[in-house]
Amino acid sequence: MADVNDTAFRPGTFLLVGIPGLEKFHLWISLPFFSMYIFALLGNLVLLFTIVREQSLHKPMYLFLSALTLADLLLSTTTVPRMLAIFWFRVGDISLGACIAQVFLVHFIFFAESGILVAMAFDRYVAICNPLRYVTLLTHSVIWRLELAAVVRSFCLILPIFQLLLRLSYCRNRVIPHSYCEHMGVARLACTSIKVNVVYGLTVILLSVGVDVVLIAVSYGLILRAVFQLPSAGARRKAMSTCSSHLCIILLFYTPAFFSFFTHRFGGHSIPRHVHILLACLYVVVPPMLNPIIYGVNNKQIRETVISMLSWMGGQRN
Repeated sequence: MADVNDTAFRPGTFLLVGIPGLEKFHLWISLPFFSMYIFALLGNLVLLFTIVREQSLHKPMYLFLSALTLADLLLSTTTVPRMLAIFWFRVGDISLGACIAQVFLVHFIFFAESGILVAMAFDRYVAICNPLRYVTLLTHSVIWRLELAAVVRSFCLILPIFQLLLRLSYCRNRVIPHSYCEHMGVARLACTSIKVNVVYGLTVILLSVGVDVVLIAVSYGLILRAVFQLPSAGARRKAMSTCSSHLCIILLFYTPAFFSFFTHRFGGHSIPRHVHILLACLYVVVPPMLNPIIYGVNNKQIRETVISMLSWMGGQRN
């Protein structure tokens, strides 16, 4: 790495190296990533188009799902194309402005998705624990306000990170051992102290996402209590089936995020760097790929709507 560190870089330019230690396997690694990205694009576009086109799906649960789908599209498209450019063509150069913009978008989308998942948990809580007031509580204006609140909160949380990165003075070594730009990966290249970046990043994760997880846990605790009080086993199964897709997406979203976050900060010496980077790369493509499948398989209304749309399109061609 010494010869890379000594290379003279154009001012304001960083170099993304992909997955350090696995460079000779980049071409092979790119194949599943490319496939997953295509599936993520197609699945989320089909799901989004289905929800927008089908009037019967203009309900709170599906409107929140459309916001989650849009966030998944943005997350994968913000990161995966550049990742593939590194794997295929070794094009890792990225300007300081583009790198910090990518940091902003990746973290902004992450916090926005976390807020949307809280809103979806609230939707399930009202639907199961207070069904008679479901329509009056979750009107379209309330839904838009909840989604707007998730976006505004995310923007307010990420704006200081944007400013903290811009204030840093960076050293001659501008090699980022990653496939895309993220906050601490960029901050560690600074010659000045990054203590404020470390403290702020840790505080934001624990207070914002930690609070989101607690709110979701409380919502599902109340939902479980209400479900177990239902008189029949059939009613209990029906109530839980409406939550199963959301629970899968919650686990898919938070589990790898917290694992990557805590091992990166507290278990960095016990887990190889390429494992951290590989997990971070999988995080931006696997959940966006699986979310449409989870909802398409588990949700009868979406499944039937997609099948009818495909049948109609096939009939039009004939």
